[in-house]
Amino acid sequence: MTDYSGHGLPFLPGNTFRDITKSAQHRSQTLTYKNGYILPKRPIVGIGQADLFSDHLNQSKVNQLVIQNLAETHEQLPAGPSTEFIPAHVFFDKKVLRFFGYFKQVILLSPQEQYRVRPVIISYFLEDDSFCVIEPEVENSGMPQGKLIKRQRLPKNKQGDFYHWKDLNVGIDICVFGVAYRITSCDQCTKAFLESEGILLNEPEEIPTDPYTQRRTQPQQAFVTPSDFDCLKQFLFMDRKVLRFFALWEHSDSVHMETRPVTIHYYLGDNSVEIRETHEHNSGRDPYPVLLRRQKVPKDVKPKTEPFPSCVLEVSPQEVQDYFSPKDFCVGESVNIVGRDFLLYDCDEFTLNYYKENFRDMALKPIQVKAKPSPDIKREIPPYNGFGSLQDSLQNCKSLIPEPPKKDLLKMLEKDGKVLRYTARLDSLNPDDNGRRFILSYFLSNDTISIFETNMRNSGIIGGKFLEKTQVHKPGSTPENPQYYSPADFAIGTTVEVFGRRFVLLDADLYVLNYLESIADQIPSETINSLRQRLYPDPNKTQTTDETLETNENTL
Repeated sequence: MTDYSGHGLPFLPGNTFRDITKSAQHRSQTLTYKNGYILPKRPIVGIGQADLFSDHLNQSKVNQLVIQNLAETHEQLPAGPSTEFIPAHVFFDKKVLRFFGYFKQVILLSPQEQYRVRPVIISYFLEDDSFCVIEPEVENSGMPQGKLIKRQRLPKNKQGDFYHWKDLNVGIDICVFGVAYRITSCDQCTKAFLESEGILLNEPEEIPTDPYTQRRTQPQQAFVTPSDFDCLKQFLFMDRKVLRFFALWEHSDSVHMETRPVTIHYYLGDNSVEIRETHEHNSGRDPYPVLLRRQKVPKDVKPKTEPFPSCVLEVSPQEVQDYFSPKDFCVGESVNIVGRDFLLYDCDEFTLNYYKENFRDMALKPIQVKAKPSPDIKREIPPYNGFGSLQDSLQNCKSLIPEPPKKDLLKMLEKDGKVLRYTARLDSLNPDDNGRRFILSYFLSNDTISIFETNMRNSGIIGGKFLEKTQVHKPGSTPENPQYYSPADFAIGTTVEVFGRRFVLLDADLYVLNYLESIADQIPSETINSLRQRLYPDPNKTQTTDETLETNENTL
């Protein structure tokens, strides 16, 4: 059968066309996903686009749409580079418009000021059209400054509109939360952006001065009688020049009257005096040497008025007639400072030269003060209690916070890996220990000894490590004067006592003989001869290199 389907064409592949007169009854999708973001679907703009959503199409529009679709089907568009879509929040990320302005804060119940001018910085974030208002912090302002309005969108009116960058310009007021902010200027980047968008900026304005701040900067008018003495000249020429006196203070307030040594400093830059105590080592006193802090010490004070008794300890400058000067300090005499007598017995070289140049009529008479004999305290080390090694226990006696014993690093680097090995047997009364054999290793890098027991079949004793690396002291040595084993003490046939165990040396490695012969001036001849007799029983017979290596391997 032939189905024309209203077009007069057979129902064959390639002859079927979509009926464009039928309207789409499904709900079209208006959103799509691209690069993980939800984007609106953009329909194809054509001549008959507006009529696609209507139910009735006339024949002229249908023919025009069919011709356009056929033309677009056979038209080959030129291939061009595909432009990637960038969302607004990505394109405007970290792009901020910055404006400068101020607002006036009304001050109530103050006769000295009516308002204050507080400058602010208004930041507009193009990413999400949000604002942030920050007031620069001023030190000791007494006002909570900093971030006034956190980042958010600011309402423009009661209808729910928000401020946009198109609403911003220089020389305008924006009202935010009941506060009117006046925009006076902006930075260059903001100016370039607004001009590129076609916004003509007004002329920038100056932030008016704050009357309260301006009044505080003006010095208060007060009449001060000018002084004839040039303090600036004294500071420039006498700064860091100090007279130092050594004195004795008779401290009679304590239960036992004692004499304390002190140091008196007189600063020529501002005529101030400082007194410091000289504490002895382990005196038991608090570590606060300043007896009198640096200050100008009054010498003569006006007599007190009888009807008005003094109720404070401080003395005002108006009551002081004179302060201490260099002429009041004479070596060899006593001086009363703040009710305490100090005997000046000596001074330093700079002070002596200063008095010879400026006060020639003053005779300085240094006094010889006998120093107290320091008690000869002998430092005794407590006896060794047996816990830990002798070196570690000694470190606990040297300091409150013990440190590990110091090692001879040069010796460790030179003799690292050099080991003297001996074969030994256990000297014991127990007959079961007769067949036990041990390898005694002496490490030259740190003078330690380790003992390893070899395995013997059917002995019933498990071999292995018998003694870890440790220093072994000789029998009869004391903790005060410890003596440790050295390579000179290991001769063939010698008995070595290790922590109550006795070992008899039977054999040695050939390397031991070669090493001891290299330092023959430090090793007794008996030790070297015993090794030679053991390793070379026949002195007339010489071994070849291969035999020497074989003997070395068999010994190990």
